Amino acid sequence: MSSHIDYLNPALPSGLRRVPMPVVDATPTTLEGFGRLVADPSECPIEIVRWPAVGSRPIDPDTGDQAGTTEGIFVSEWRGDILYGRNEAVGGHYVLAYATEPDAARDDNANAPERMLLWHANYHPDGGQLFFPLDHRPFYIPLALPGDDITPEKFVCFRFDGRQGLYIHPSIWHEGVFTLEGTQRFFDKQGAVHARVSVEFAREFGCLLEAPILGDA
Repeated sequence: MSSHIDYLNPALPSGLRRVPMPVVDATPTTLEGFGRLVADPSECPIEIVRWPAVGSRPIDPDTGDQAGTTEGIFVSEWRGDILYGRNEAVGGHYVLAYATEPDAARDDNANAPERMLLWHANYHPDGGQLFFPLDHRPFYIPLALPGDDITPEKFVCFRFDGRQGLYIHPSIWHEGVFTLEGTQRFFDKQGAVHARVSVEFAREFGCLLEAPILGDA
């Protein structure tokens, strides 16, 4: 979708069908192609993608990939039925997911979320991204392999036990980090250009992606 997206007020229609995501434990094998587990964020280089040529002449080999990286804290926070994300690395603030139908969701109750309903995902063509848990608690990250022919059924929800972080390759579909309860902080490092390509499941496919929130790892 190329139109402007209001990430804090997506105004989703009611009655959307739900597409279940398989929940898979994150291991070196299951993450193959998506990225890798990270034990030490200081030893995780970020891939930067060279700017593409726009004509028949190539980009000079010593140019086009000097933008570097940016970093900060990513906060994932359930407030009632709504999961909010705040990315200090790029100044982003989002509604990541809902625990109930979006038009009935409230942020002023103490209900523990039993599921997450995902309405949006994106990828960064300019570089990779690292999420490392600072509070060492379990979390989810939904991922899909590259391709603009994306469909809801291509997403897998990876479950992390909180002892390691995740590095994802450039162009991997994702949507922030999903704490399973309360508030959780993550160290975030990514390409500084921060190009973003989006998919809106509600508008494009008439659905939300769903994953149950399971107990502690």
